[in-house]
Amino acid sequence: MIVCSCNVLTDHDVRNVVTQAKDFPRTAGQVYGCLGCSAECGRCARTIKKIMDEALGACAKACCSGCPHSHHEAANEDQQPVVLLAQAAC
Repeated sequence: MIVCSCNVLTDHDVRNVVTQAKDFPRTAGQVYGCLGCSAECGRCARTIKKIMDEALGACAKACCSGCPHSHHEAANEDQQPVVLLAQAAC
């Protein structure tokens, strides 16, 4: 189903980028960036966030041990915290 009429993004587009991106996006703005666009009217941001939460399941709030994204967290433990910008590098 189309979730963003401005950029013609589907729920499948959002799920794919959230589950398959190397540097997985955590915000709707990062999803737009990974898909090569940006928010226009912003009405779809809540829907995109909901799809992200569903796709990530238990990882929606924080990665847990054994989750596919936990290796990303472990790799960054010894580094200084990084402030994420609105656009992830996908």
